[in-house]
Parts: sequence; structure tokens; C-alpha cells
Amino acid sequence: MSDFTNPYQSPETQIVPQANQNTGIELTTNMLKYLNEASPWLRFVGILGYIGAGFTVFGGIIGALGMLAADSALDLSGGVFGAAGLGALFLLYIPFGALLFLPAHFTYKFGQKIRNYRFTNSVNDLEEALKNNKSFWKFTGILYIISLALVPVLLIIMIIAGIAGVLTNF
Repeated sequence: MSDFTNPYQSPETQIVPQANQNTGIELTTNMLKYLNEASPWLRFVGILGYIGAGFTVFGGIIGALGMLAADSALDLSGGVFGAAGLGALFLLYIPFGALLFLPAHFTYKFGQKIRNYRFTNSVNDLEEALKNNKSFWKFTGILYIISLALVPVLLIIMIIAGIAGVLTNF
């Protein structure tokens, strides 16, 4: 063996740097002030989201039952859907209300954990708050992607329905 080093040899460094031994989290005064000011608003918006989700589910159930009752009592079977078909459309409000519940829950929990952090200074509370914030934005982003993917499909369905409606009038 020779005593010289190979200039073409891969460098021998650590791929993952060593973690800093000081793992404490330092938040500035302004950071704490902003978090404290945001917490009540986040909880308020979360509660409003819970109420909106509840009204959406309740409205879907009442609308569906109302349309079904109107269909059987008044024989409103005319039109494209009839009252029973509109009642079935009201049932779509129930899963939509469930979708509204999730972002409200993440928002409320974010505000609640920030409030807890203010009193406990526990890193776990701050971590949970940020986790709920991440979950809110991830859910919202996925919902936007799904919505944008559905727009062309719904556009095609509307065009086909419009052409079919025009052709049935002739």
C-alpha cells in the first residue's frame, strides 16, 4: 500500500450534520405577540366553521326531507328532476358539511394549542399548533386540486346537458 491519498476518492464527510445540542426553541417577543393575537381569532373562526358545517348538514337533511314530503303530497314529478330528485341533491349537503368540518377543526385546534403554549411554554403545544396549521393547509390544497380537476369534467357535463336540452326542444 502506498502512503498517498487518492485525489479521486469520494470525500468522507457526514451526509447528515450533527444535531445541535441546544434544542431549545427561541421565539422572539414579536413572534409571541403575533401568536397571542392570532389565537382568539383562530378559535373564533374555527367555531364559526363548526356552526357552518352543522347548518350545512342540518339544511341538507331538512331540505331532502322537505322535498320528499312535497313530492309525495303534491305530486311534483314534472320538470327535469322533480321534487324527489331535488331532495336527493339536498343529500349532497351532508358530505359537503363533513368537508367543512375538517378545516374548522384544524383552525380551532391551531388556535387552542397556541393558547395552551402561551400558558405552558411547552414545546409540544407549539409543535401541535404548527401540526394543525400544516394539516389545514394540506387539506385546503388537496381540496383545491380536486376542485380544479372537477371543473373540466363539470364543464363537459354542462355542455352535453345543454346540447341535449336544445335537441329535445326540436
